[in-house]
Amino acid sequence: MSSTTKSRYLLGAAAAIAVLTLGLAGCTNTGTTAASSAPAADTQQTAQASDGPTCSLADYKGEAIDLKDATVGFSQSEKEDNPFRIAETQSIKDEAQKVGVKKLITTNAQSTLSKQISDIQDLIAQGAQILIVAPLNSDGLEPALEAAREKNIPVITIDRKLNAGACSDYVSFLGSNFVEQGKRAADQLIAGTGGKGNVAILLGSSGNGVTTDRTSGFVDQIAAEAPDIKIVAQQTGEFARDKGQAVTEQLLQSNPEITAIYAENDEMGLGAQAAIIAAGKVPGKDIQIYSIDGTKNAVEQLAAGAYNGVIESNPRFGPLAFKTIASFLGGDAVGQAIVIEDGEYTADNAAEKVNSAY
Repeated sequence: MSSTTKSRYLLGAAAAIAVLTLGLAGCTNTGTTAASSAPAADTQQTAQASDGPTCSLADYKGEAIDLKDATVGFSQSEKEDNPFRIAETQSIKDEAQKVGVKKLITTNAQSTLSKQISDIQDLIAQGAQILIVAPLNSDGLEPALEAAREKNIPVITIDRKLNAGACSDYVSFLGSNFVEQGKRAADQLIAGTGGKGNVAILLGSSGNGVTTDRTSGFVDQIAAEAPDIKIVAQQTGEFARDKGQAVTEQLLQSNPEITAIYAENDEMGLGAQAAIIAAGKVPGKDIQIYSIDGTKNAVEQLAAGAYNGVIESNPRFGPLAFKTIASFLGGDAVGQAIVIEDGEYTADNAAEKVNSAY
């Protein structure tokens, strides 16, 4: 798909395009680590300014504090055995140190909603004055949000949207346009298959907006642009490689006519690749694979010809998160939804860009 067809926007008050370079290093579970270097290309999040709802400290009734004197809590949702989560957590840690945050407390919910609720409540009990939350699901965090709201603690959410009120239950959401990601994956698949074939979809976890949006974007684009492509199966792999592999093994047995797979993250796509090999077929040729994330493992397979397309979902939120927090605490109105621009990997650019994948 041509870059001119990509739609990107920012709902916010900023009047310029902010390009933020984010570092990446190995991840630990607690504390703040030293900022690390990363390849310059494709390590940026770009947000384009436009009119939209905003939120200010006065609107939120929050307390004016100096970020360098603040205690910041970060609630990670999923186990850090996924490259996206590793990069996301490390980016928060690196930027916290870079901007001089007094104290950063991190927790990991281990993919359990009840633990994420208690984690956030514990962060508040430990004195967190600002919260950055990567929600496990779009629903269910209400008890934690209420605990933060009782003390007017600003909450910035990243990666996944909440079914809650912006500038009421939380300040702002920072993340990708997930519908657009699904559409762009569909465009890659249409181009790669010539607009014909039988496709299976590996769905992400149920109960979050990422899955819903990546599915609707893909399905609607296929229906609109490629009527000769048939979606023969949709089944959840829960964003996990092992489950993606198990589901694909089942799907290939029940639907031997499958010629392409759309996985809603790279981990499931790599699991599907293993299942295709186990079935005696050649991934990337007998059955094409398209996914979303931009992990190094997937991009390497794309460069090797054993994969067909990857839409980036940039996890390096640290600089954008702390820039938004600093603006908010400084009295500026910030966007209630800040949508970042993501790149993409193809057979033509994968070898060149693989070292900047995460």
